[in-house]
Amino acid sequence: MPLRSNPTARQQRLGAELRKLREASGLTTEQAAAVLATNRTVITSTEAGRHGISPERVRRLACNYDCADSALVEALMRMAAERTRGWWEDFRGILPPTFLDISELEWFAKRLRMSTMTHIPGPFQTEAFARALFAAAIPALPADEFDARLAHRLQRRRALDRPDAPPYVAIIHEAALRIEVGGRETLREQLHSTLEMADRDNVTVQVIPFSAGAFPGSGQSILYAEGDVPSLDVVQLDRTTVAEFLHVEAQLRKFSLQLDQMQRVALSPEQTRDLIHAIAREL
Repeated sequence: MPLRSNPTARQQRLGAELRKLREASGLTTEQAAAVLATNRTVITSTEAGRHGISPERVRRLACNYDCADSALVEALMRMAAERTRGWWEDFRGILPPTFLDISELEWFAKRLRMSTMTHIPGPFQTEAFARALFAAAIPALPADEFDARLAHRLQRRRALDRPDAPPYVAIIHEAALRIEVGGRETLREQLHSTLEMADRDNVTVQVIPFSAGAFPGSGQSILYAEGDVPSLDVVQLDRTTVAEFLHVEAQLRKFSLQLDQMQRVALSPEQTRDLIHAIAREL
């Protein structure tokens, strides 16, 4: 298969999982290459996500790597078979790669949990709300990048609009509901839009009230995307202007527990709706 000049996050993850399986089996890249009757450069390029691989070759490698996790093998084969060009690819070369990686993560996840402390979750944001956020950037964004970021932000809702949209749990701190991003009218519109999202069958919105006090994970936004199997889960954290993606089992367990605790201290979905309605009436 041809080399890929711009590997996607999914291709890189597939390659990384194949590398983990190979290293666990004790095989070298030369020995793995012999399994496929190819050279080690193909193996190293595949493990880096720069070279495509067929589902049949994934199964052959997994067999020779003595991988007994059939669910993982089937999930990796599905990743290898993906040929659809995602909508986010229209922004490649225009926006930072992490913007595209987040969109890809949201699109392919089987379930999503998101916690935000000061902003409404990206896929929920109205145009006016997102526009106000990007307008606050320092230094000011160039006009073409501003327009691209806005268009990309609004299209992220497509992951929740499609018929097979994944379950999405949004845990939002009360502060995010009260910060007047774009002014009172923009915030009021955003709150009503958030309530409409909460009415969707696949969406659950819970607010952590000020009265909850301290809780784990309060200092950052967390996106937990569940994969086809638990070992393919991903956590994305916002580190100021840089998005960080985590795959290590201990890290996944830590942030899953943090989100569990956040949901326990948050208001119920019904109480959340009541609070959002009350805040909107105050504006």
